[in-house]
Amino acid sequence: MSTDVSHRNPGLLGRWNAIPLWQKILAGLVLGLIVGLVFGPAAAALKPIGSAFIAGIKMLIVPLVFVSLVCGVTSMRDPAKMGRVGVKTIALYLVTTAVAIAIGLALGTVLNMGAGVGMESAKAVAPKAAPSIADMLLALIPTNPIEAMSTGNVLQVIVFAILLGLAINMSGKAGETVRNGFDSLAEVIYKLTAIVIWFAPFGVFALMAWTAGTYGLDLLLPLAMVIVAVYVGCILHAFFIYGGALWAAGLNPFLFFKGIAEAAAVAFTTTSSSGTLPVSMTCARKNLGVSDSVSGFVLPLGATVNMDGTALYQGVCALFVAQVFGVHLSGGDYVTIILTATLASIGTAGVPGAGLIMLSLVLTSVGLPLEGVAIIAGIDRILDMARTTLNVVGDSMVATLVAKSEGELDLGVYNSGRDVVGEIG
Repeated sequence: MSTDVSHRNPGLLGRWNAIPLWQKILAGLVLGLIVGLVFGPAAAALKPIGSAFIAGIKMLIVPLVFVSLVCGVTSMRDPAKMGRVGVKTIALYLVTTAVAIAIGLALGTVLNMGAGVGMESAKAVAPKAAPSIADMLLALIPTNPIEAMSTGNVLQVIVFAILLGLAINMSGKAGETVRNGFDSLAEVIYKLTAIVIWFAPFGVFALMAWTAGTYGLDLLLPLAMVIVAVYVGCILHAFFIYGGALWAAGLNPFLFFKGIAEAAAVAFTTTSSSGTLPVSMTCARKNLGVSDSVSGFVLPLGATVNMDGTALYQGVCALFVAQVFGVHLSGGDYVTIILTATLASIGTAGVPGAGLIMLSLVLTSVGLPLEGVAIIAGIDRILDMARTTLNVVGDSMVATLVAKSEGELDLGVYNSGRDVVGEIG
């Protein structure tokens, strides 16, 4: 007798797929939080389920970034178009990042978060040395593309994919076969992505249960104001900066936020911009109507160079550390923080915890004690949830605006407000 559940009950899988993915993920978040708080450290037993989901996501990162970027570049056979898209993308990323840092600094100043946090809370740490700007730029060039793929060096994979895409375009007829092969491979990778995303609610439930059970509410209380500042800043930036930009472009911001809800939920739980990339690309194409060429170029690039949430977090934390140690920052220091954090955010890898390394660079730039990193490290996971979510939302916003400006946004799909992500069909 067949043990296929869907065969015995054909409507079961259909009813599950009929529920919007963001609702299933939200349910996983809430249930995971409840389980974690009720069972405490014992909830860590569920972590392997979440780890399996993360492993599936990580499995997709390199092939998805590589194939999507090659297809994105080869679809732009007009060099002028590729130049326009590239300039628009980088310009939007840099502007929104600088604004995010300014919001973080403003909130840090107004809330005066360091008041009442004594030096006894700090423990000396030895953070990893932050790379120089020159080193970060040189590190973009892959000496061995295969090694870059095997080690997950996404920045180098991006550079190689862009160069390979350009070479295919310049190869004329000889490049057509390669281009067609990549287009077919992209469809296969997208189908594999849909399969992995289908399991997101279960992975999210397990990860949230582990997080809540491990850290509990006690972790939130000592540094509650820092957490409040980062979360409020991310919300303000998303709804006013991103929402305002979309409204100015003639697009309904509410439909945008509805369309990327699934990606935001996955980002909040996994704390990985790169790990959320498969969901972001699916949301952009199916829910927002962004063309394959634009989403395939803008989103993989944004997952590694657009870090608005990380930049905002660095502004808040720099002010907090200054207040804790009683260091007065001048107007010039504020400008230095904005410039340094903007450049540092570009080099921040889209993986959990990388923001702490860049924070050490920002603190050093204005002479703040690196011991301040120890204070932030305790709640970094909770802050990472908010900043990663903003990073992912920002990537999708830029992709939407660029697609709109290039006439490659399907307004019918965008305005329909459909949620079709998560179905394997």
